Amino acid sequence: MRIDRLLTITILMLNRERVTARELADKFEVSIRTIYRDFDAMNMAGIPVISYSGNNGGFGILENYRLDRRLLTPQDVEAILTTLHGVNRTLEDKSLSQAMDKIASLIPRGQGEEVMQNLEQMVIDIFPWGENPGHGEKIKCLHQAVAQRRIVQFAYINSLGERTIRKVEPMTLLFKGYSWYLFGFCQSKNDYRFFRLSRIKDCKILSASFAHRSKSYRDCLGPFSGNLEPIEFVLRFTAGVSQFIEDSFEGEQVEPQPDGSAIVRFRMPVNEWTYGFILSFGENVEVVSPEHIRNEILEKIKKIHFFYKPDIELS
Repeated sequence: MRIDRLLTITILMLNRERVTARELADKFEVSIRTIYRDFDAMNMAGIPVISYSGNNGGFGILENYRLDRRLLTPQDVEAILTTLHGVNRTLEDKSLSQAMDKIASLIPRGQGEEVMQNLEQMVIDIFPWGENPGHGEKIKCLHQAVAQRRIVQFAYINSLGERTIRKVEPMTLLFKGYSWYLFGFCQSKNDYRFFRLSRIKDCKILSASFAHRSKSYRDCLGPFSGNLEPIEFVLRFTAGVSQFIEDSFEGEQVEPQPDGSAIVRFRMPVNEWTYGFILSFGENVEVVSPEHIRNEILEKIKKIHFFYKPDIELS
């Protein structure tokens, strides 16, 4: 829309001293003549666009013209830009980039460089180390479907390893814990569902659209967590692994022992993620209680052992 282009051009020119008509035409995929008409419209609206001649010529906004910045302090702008930068590292969304340009224009002249340097003081990057680039493409695809309210189709592999084809009305992309999830209404199951993105394969956006449904992901967090009641765990960690303990547990949960080991007490629901969490500590942890969790971990260790020593009978 032209009004969006005019606003974005205004913000861009507030952030830069000069810009060429060709650069703007290429950016917005319009003709140079259209850009000149936009300049005329901006002047008529009271935004003073002036031209500069010479090798470094171009167009700019009169030096003493500024948007009203009274509502936001430089610290407010830093906080907003930090968040938007973090999100846009994932989505690479054009509208978010334009929003950041608009917000950056509210930085007082002379403080822009300092604010941009401060953005490096806290970086939000929600991709883990070594992330598969295909995962980012999947997020972009689903984000587009959510924004456009378009139905998606994909293969989904559940916790039992069963593969099914799903048609879903995508409603929310959710980053919770260490993983991305898609919340939506599954037409295949005729119910709301959470889908872990790592288990979504061959995702594609269909031409069919859908109407917004009344429920939010917040309404469904309880039912789709399995209504699992947390139970108390007691783990014993070997000596010399305090860094692992500090990564996962708070100080009041940890009881240092005279021999250098540590007892950790915490509450958590039991599911496959819980077993994986405990096994991730390898030989550095022992489940003291509850007994049935200890036995289940032992069975899983035996199965792992069998992969490496299949000639040894499991007892």
